[in-house]
Formats: sequence, C-alpha cells, structure tokens
Amino acid sequence: MGERKVLNKYYPPDFDPAKIPRRKQPKNKQITVRMMLPMSIRCGTCGTYIYKGTKFNSRKEDCIGETYLGIQLFRFYFKCTRCSAEMTFKTDPQNSDYTVESGASRNFEPWRKEDEVVDKEKRKREAEEMGDAMKALENRAMDSKQDMDILAALEEMRSMKSRHAGVSVDQMLEILKHSAHQK
Repeated sequence: MGERKVLNKYYPPDFDPAKIPRRKQPKNKQITVRMMLPMSIRCGTCGTYIYKGTKFNSRKEDCIGETYLGIQLFRFYFKCTRCSAEMTFKTDPQNSDYTVESGASRNFEPWRKEDEVVDKEKRKREAEEMGDAMKALENRAMDSKQDMDILAALEEMRSMKSRHAGVSVDQMLEILKHSAHQK
C-alpha cells in the first residue's frame, strides 16, 4: 500500500525501452477538441446564425500536404446547434485567420473590407515608389502637408474650445437678451 503514491519507479539495469512495442497511430487521426468559434457564421442548411465565441466539441485533423511557410494547416469539423448539419473550417496562417470550407457561410465583417482596402492602397503606393524616387518624394511631401493640415485643424479646435470655456451660461443669456433688445 505504501508504494502507490511513489513518483519514482525502479528500473532494472538490464531494462531496454526500445524493446517496448509502440502503437501505430494513423497519420491523419482526428482529435476531439473543445473550442470556441473564431468568427460568426450562418448555417447553410437551416440558416441559423452561430456567433463568435460559441463553444463546440469539434474534431481536429491535419490538412495533409497543406502547409504555409512550414506551418501545418488544421481542419475543424463541428455541428450546427439547431439542425446538427456538419460544418468545416480550416486555419489560414497567411492571413492570421480562418476560412469556412463547407456547410456554412461567414458573416460580412465591414472592418475586414476596410483593412483590405487600406492594405491594397499601401501595396499600390509602395509599388509606385519602388523605382521612382520623385514619386516617393512627392508622396512624402503630401503626407507632411496632410499632417500639417491635421495639426492646424486641431489647434483651431483647441483655441475655439478655450474661447468658449471662458463664457458662462449667465453671460450667454445676457448677450442673447441684449441682442434681442437691440432688434
């Protein structure tokens, strides 16, 4: 009875761990994983909206032959909460995101569209500037002019706020009475 809580076990000197038979695991074994949904989706069969953060027991498997810069891609299978239809999505390390494969459609996310537009404009600008030094200089001048305009507008707003801060409610009412009396 005293031996059941012992952490260190006795290994005889002639013990060889290489002789222990190992189980052969299949290459693409599915593992059950408890996870939260990383994006809001809509079921393709019943039309139910399933929101980001909903917990699921999903099956995870490796996407054989699919890697991005040496990073293994994973596929997740889960079921709809209402109709039990199976849906799949897979990791997308290139965009640090997930892509819905089947059984569902991803909800529209306006910030994603804005980010894509900004990235596209940035790439276009960098491509223009790559070989043309004058274009790069013009773009820098436009950026500095835009920054100066923003700072001027900010300064104007600050001065307007400081002018209005000195006027009290009673003074404002008196000025309005005086202007009405003059009319």
